[in-house]
Amino acid sequence: MTSDRTTADRPAADHPAPDRPAADRTPHGRAARTRIAAAFADAGVTGRLHARDLDTGAEIGLGADTAVSTASVHKLCLLVTLYREAAAGRIDLTRQVDVPAAGRTPGSIGLGAMLDDARLSLRDLAYLTAAVSDNTAADTLWDRIGLDTVNRTMADLGLTRTVAVHKLRDLIAALAEDTGPDSPVDPAVVARLRVLDPAFTNHSTPRDMTTLLAALWHGDACPGDHGTALRRLLGLQVWPHRLASGFPYDDVRVHGKTGTLPTLRHEVGVVEYPDGGRYALAVFTRAAATTITLPAADAAIGTAARLAVDALRAQAAAGRAR
Repeated sequence: MTSDRTTADRPAADHPAPDRPAADRTPHGRAARTRIAAAFADAGVTGRLHARDLDTGAEIGLGADTAVSTASVHKLCLLVTLYREAAAGRIDLTRQVDVPAAGRTPGSIGLGAMLDDARLSLRDLAYLTAAVSDNTAADTLWDRIGLDTVNRTMADLGLTRTVAVHKLRDLIAALAEDTGPDSPVDPAVVARLRVLDPAFTNHSTPRDMTTLLAALWHGDACPGDHGTALRRLLGLQVWPHRLASGFPYDDVRVHGKTGTLPTLRHEVGVVEYPDGGRYALAVFTRAAATTITLPAADAAIGTAARLAVDALRAQAAAGRAR
């Protein structure tokens, strides 16, 4: 496939913040980076990852500062903004909103697949956005909050490279325009899709996403009950085939938000262990294959995340043993 990577999509060096220990400088971290890179290569994807121990600040990155097209992962930014605005008293999450059947954002699940007019509260729209990545629910929230408010909130939280350029309906329209009448799996078609280019579309970096997750889990993004409510929603996501596939245990809790576009398979989230360990993870992949179904890419997200968490846990255990 012809490469269409822009300057923004090229790898950048990882630069851990000076007040955070870099686990990837330890033997455990270096070995994990090698194994993570191998897992991505075996799956036929280019992968970018950042993992952060939410309690020690230790981190592991692979292309962690590379700009990526976020796809539906950007709904996390929307949800954080919604609940932050509610915590500040500027939004009532119980407010009822009409969602007419006509004019809904395309989508094969959620409101986009339903046939009748609906009326839901803002918090129920947030549930659909988080649990099944409902495009119509998300755009209904975008319409009430606005791109500028979301971008300003991300900047206030220290996300310096995270920007929402358009809502879902505009992203999908650009995808349809670039695809035209041609096959969406044709490599020549995929090469011209602007929504894969972080310079054109909603974008972030793996490190920015774990920064956002850390702010949410530490109570800085959405304080009190509002943060608790949003963390609960992220734990209700229904998709088990990416991040959660790396942690197939009844006593390990996975909270996440996926993102999908042609050749792109992403997920960001937090994994909580029964011993109290908490780890923010952001994994973004782009496949060489242009097929619609990419199970190897999905599985690689879970594998890479598990390798990163294992390294962070091993480093923490080694530190306690000293």
